[in-house]
Formats: sequence, structure tokens, C-alpha cells
Amino acid sequence: TCSVPGPALCLWDLALGNRLYNRGLESKNPSPSPSAGRSSLQRSPRHSQGGSEERPRRNPCPCPWTNFAPCPAELFLAMGSLLFLIATSLCLAGAQHQALMDYLERRLQAIEDRIALWHDQSTRYATELREFKQQMTALTENLEKGREGLRNDLEAVGTRVDRVEREMDYIETQNPAPPCVDMDDKLLEQEVTSIKEKNKAKYSKLSDCRDMISSIKAMKILKRAGGPKGLWIRDTGGRSGKVYIFNGTSDDTLYEFGSMRALADSPRLSRGRAIKLPSPWGGTGHIIHNGYIYYVTESKNEFQLIKYDLKNASVADSAVFPAEEQVPVYGLSPETYIDLAVDGEGLWALYATRDNERNICLAKMDPDTLDMEQMWDTPCPRENAEAGFIICGTVYVVYNTKLPSRSRVQCVFDVNDIVTSDEAPLVYFPKRYSSHSSLKYSPQEKLIYAWDDGYQILYKMNMKKKLEV
Repeated sequence: TCSVPGPALCLWDLALGNRLYNRGLESKNPSPSPSAGRSSLQRSPRHSQGGSEERPRRNPCPCPWTNFAPCPAELFLAMGSLLFLIATSLCLAGAQHQALMDYLERRLQAIEDRIALWHDQSTRYATELREFKQQMTALTENLEKGREGLRNDLEAVGTRVDRVEREMDYIETQNPAPPCVDMDDKLLEQEVTSIKEKNKAKYSKLSDCRDMISSIKAMKILKRAGGPKGLWIRDTGGRSGKVYIFNGTSDDTLYEFGSMRALADSPRLSRGRAIKLPSPWGGTGHIIHNGYIYYVTESKNEFQLIKYDLKNASVADSAVFPAEEQVPVYGLSPETYIDLAVDGEGLWALYATRDNERNICLAKMDPDTLDMEQMWDTPCPRENAEAGFIICGTVYVVYNTKLPSRSRVQCVFDVNDIVTSDEAPLVYFPKRYSSHSSLKYSPQEKLIYAWDDGYQILYKMNMKKKLEV
């Protein structure tokens, strides 16, 4: 091998091969010399004289390794050809190697250019993304500020609307609608006097309870304990200050607290005394009266009234409610099929059947035997009704919307036909959290115990006499 690179090596190899090839040709065909001529001339007579016998001829190109090897001329010729071929191959290989190196260099240069382009684009994209992120952050902050301002405006508008509604309710209460027909004052006074006398005579025979709602005086939120639906009440007939909690619409354990303050101070319902009933209740239509729990349970597609003695912890009586194909009594409270209530006249039951499923029915019950004494079909519709209560034989049905708003007494039914819905004042409940799942009137305290989305609420009522309507 030679250290001369590239084309110089090829040219050197070609020259060396050419010289060896020419040398081989000269050795194979040597030129005649004068001494050789003379020796041939001297040998010719001897040869002719010697007759036919001829001396063996020596190999003019003896090989030092073997006797039958080629002569140096042929060896030089072969070596020259071989070196020529090797030189030619080296030249071609060197040219291919150089072309391959040039190609790889161009490809690497292209890859480097493309990587540099990608780097520039990535840097630009990262810068644009950072700027976009800053813009979005600023826009989000502005939107948050705008939403907060809108929320404050809506709260202010809601406060103003509530104030306007209260003022309108007060104005409607204080200023009844004037009659459409002008009448003589004396004649009107005579008719009013005669009607009052008839109502007094009729009402004195039926009942001594004469109270009815005029308006809601105050609202007190005691606390929040329990689930979205439930019931809480005191004993409507006794003088005990104990408070009872029915949490949920289907359970067999209620909780007793010694007082309302004990309930308010208790962090959990489990702090109260647990009372386990023999069967689970259904809905939120229970009541506690004179030491007994009156509740409704469903078994074999019929509803039973259970009278449970709190003192003896046993069932005092039970009866099947005598109504067939019952439906939920309130459209917005589908868990309650029978709503029990107590007022100054006794035990009542609000229910509904499939025969008259559009309206609510009323029944007067015997608290001792659980017998049904009398029934009425009220004009109060079930649709959008959420709860009801009874005061002095008058049913007050409270209505709302599917999306809870302000509850209102929209239908009134008096079993003595003294008060009608048109004559009764329009009563709105203060704005709260959701809708009422139960409303229970306590005749001794003249309070309504309400359950609203887990909150225990008390409503204090302004009352007036029925004959003053």
C-alpha cells in the first residue's frame, strides 16, 4: 500500500504497472546480440557434422522455485496487468468514496438546516403561546370581575324585588279591591250585618275555634339538620317541650330532643334519643298528639294508620285507611300519600284518589279509634301543591313551582263554608332555600313548623277571627 492519497496514488500505480508490463514484453522478446550470432554460426557446422544427434536445449528462463514455473517476462507481464487492474479499482473506489462523502455531507447539511428551521419555529410558537396565555389570563380575570359585578347586581335586584313584593302584599292586605257595583251605604251595612249574624249563628253550632291566618309575622331558622326532606314537630296536645325529628321520607327511627334549645345546640341528630318504630313510615305526613305518634305506613298496596304510644313504646291501635287507588296528595311531594294534621277541632287527614286525582280530599278522623267520621272533596288542585295545614277546620294549601320560588297560600277550604279562597287574604311565605316538604301547625303555640331543604324553620302567624273576613 502507498500513503499517497486520491488521484496521485492511482497515477503512480498506473505508471508502475505500465513499466512492469513493458519490462515483461522486453524479456519475452529479447533483441539479438553479435556474440550470439557468432556462437550460432560456430555451432551450425558442428551440428551438421554431428549428424542427427542433437544436444538437449536448456530452459533459457529457469525459475528458482520450480523447474516448470513461467519465465520472468511472463511474470512481469502478469504483475503489470494485476497492478493495472488494482490501480483502476482503487481509482474507481476512491471516486465512489469521495462521491459518497460529498452526498453524506450534503444530507447532513440539509438536516442541520431543517433542525435550525424547526428550532426557530418552536421558539416562535412558544412565544406566541406564552403571549396567548397572558391574553387569556387577562380576559379570564376580566370575566371574573364582570361575573362578580353581575352577581352583585342580581342580588341587589332580588332584594328590591322582595321588598316590592312585600310592599305589594301589604298594600293588598290593607286595601282590598273595591266592589264593582255602587251600592247604597245603608243597604250594604244591612247586608253585612245580616251575613255576620247568620255566620255567628251557624258557626256557634259547629265549633268554638274561629282563628284564621291574616299574614306571616316572622320567620326563624333554627338550624340545619338532616336531609332535604323530613318533618319536625312538638306534641300538639301536651304541654311537653320535647321536639321530635323525622329525618327523610322512609325510615323507622326518629329522634327526641328535650327542648328546642337542645336541638339547636346539638351538632348531630344522633345526640337525641332514638325512638325505633315497629314499621317504617312513609312520606312526611306524621303528627304527634297527646303522647301518641300518628304515622302512615304502606303494606300490600294499602296504607295503614299507626297509633304508637310513646310512653309504653308500643302500638296502641292501627287501621287501614279507607280509600282505594290513592295517589300522592301533593304534586310537588310525590312521597306523601296521606298528610295528617291536628288543630283545635281534632285529627284530620289530607289525601287524594284516582277517582278525583285533580283535587285534594279531606277527612275528619277519630283520634281514639282512627275511624273516618266525615269526608269532603276540596276545590284545591294537587298540581304544583307542596304542602298543606289546617287551622280551625280550614285547609290552607301551599303552592310553588317545579323550580322553587316563593311559596304562597293559593287555595283555602273551610268545612263550615265561612271562608273561601276569594275572601281569604293572599299569604306569601318569605323567600327561602328550596320548597317545603312539610308544614305542621301547632294550635297551642300558633306556630307553623316547616322543613325546607334540611332547614328547620318556624313561622309566626298573625291571626284574626273568621267573622272579620
